[in-house]
Amino acid sequence: MSDDEIPVWERWHDEDEPVRVGVSACLLGAEVRFDGGHKRDRYVTDVLGAHVEWRPLCPELEAGLGLPRPAIQLVGGERGDRLVVRGDGEDVTEKMARYAEPRVSELLEAGLDGFVFKKDSPSCGVFRVRVRAEGDGMPVRTGVGHFARVVVDACPDLPVEEEGRLNDPRLREGFIEALFCHNRWRVLVKRGLTRGSLVAFHEAHKMLLLAHDEARYRTLGRIVGSFGQVPDEEVYRDYEAAFLTAIRRPASVGRHVNVLEHLFGHLKEALDSREKREIGVAIQDYRAGRVPLVVPVTLLRFLVTSHQVDYVGGQLYLEPHPREMMLRNHV
Repeated sequence: MSDDEIPVWERWHDEDEPVRVGVSACLLGAEVRFDGGHKRDRYVTDVLGAHVEWRPLCPELEAGLGLPRPAIQLVGGERGDRLVVRGDGEDVTEKMARYAEPRVSELLEAGLDGFVFKKDSPSCGVFRVRVRAEGDGMPVRTGVGHFARVVVDACPDLPVEEEGRLNDPRLREGFIEALFCHNRWRVLVKRGLTRGSLVAFHEAHKMLLLAHDEARYRTLGRIVGSFGQVPDEEVYRDYEAAFLTAIRRPASVGRHVNVLEHLFGHLKEALDSREKREIGVAIQDYRAGRVPLVVPVTLLRFLVTSHQVDYVGGQLYLEPHPREMMLRNHV
């Protein structure tokens, strides 16, 4: 396969450093739940699992709470200050903390690009986990699982999501796009950062960044332009922080339209009147919600290939992740 035939996203990845994702083991079908059951999720196992390398774990089992075991819950505070066993009230907060911190360090050192957690779990939940007030107060959905919070606190820029939220097409596409971007950055660092490699990386991600965060897109351009004015290591550090933050901001229809029109502008000189009309209609149909994002993107990709517009063809926006996942068919 020639370089031109290799998908755009694949050119920036490395078989030796796959997209590596932590996952609550019960989502893969492991029978590790407190009652000896599992919560296998077909999207996680059958679709996402075809494109990532899983690093499964069950914090409650690995922390030594046993199997089967009594259910545990978050108690007190907004996020759930304590982790206690339902019924007898045994406090297992410290037991989880002693396990979680070295385990998370181990995972991050191995190279992790994201995490898929089990929703509602007092150990793994990330969003709106039930917290019972001290005493007999009604539970509120403001908590974060104790293992999940160690992950998030240790690496705030790591893409994390719950399996339930992956049913939302926009959240799903945004999370998986962030996974692949995080992996590309990790591969770039492993290969050795240079001024040239960072400039090429930034050029390829420009339109993708513009779709996510226009302010940081401009900041990142200034960071790259500061080579020679500040130490290179400072440029690399600042770029990493801004890049990993930018890609985690959800893209919007308006910003997608802005990017599509930017790319159209780069093609205009090469297109005939019929081609200009077709891509213009496709962008407007997307803006109006009549077609999904895949329609104008596929047409742009076809025109880029037909007219060999190299700059546009190298933009990861046109293909940031495997087409087989069909993520843009639903947004």
